[in-house]
Order: sequence, then C-alpha cells, then structure tokens
Amino acid sequence: MEKLNEVPVNVITGKDLDYLSDMFQWNYIAYKCAYNNIESMTDIELKDFFNESCQTFDDNMNTVLSIITNPGGDIDE
Repeated sequence: MEKLNEVPVNVITGKDLDYLSDMFQWNYIAYKCAYNNIESMTDIELKDFFNESCQTFDDNMNTVLSIITNPGGDIDE
C-alpha cells in the first residue's frame, strides 16, 4: 500500500500550470484596464477605488508567481 504524502509535493502539473497561467492573465488584464483608466477619471473616490483594485490585482499576480517559484510551499524540516 502506498504511503500518502502529508505535505504537497514540490511539483506543478501541466493542469496546475494552465490554471495558474489563467489566473495570472485574468488579474493582469484587469490590472491593465484599471490602471489605464485612472488618469482619465475626475472622481476622487472612483480613482481611489481603482487604485485599490490595482493593488489587489498586483497582489494576486504576485501570489501566483510565488506559487510557481515555490510549488510545495515552505516546508520546515
């Protein structure tokens, strides 16, 4: 009988990579759209909202990149 891993393996499958790529692209496109429209806005509240949105999209992209660079997560041994 096979022993089950308690911790995720440090491997990203092709399916995982496709999903992560999609997630990155969705956030990148949303970031670009929000960022490119900020300068043309006159409403300060709307500008603030779009700036916060840009930060959220940027955080999401960085999260995806960190998963790709460290697929199994931090393992303390």
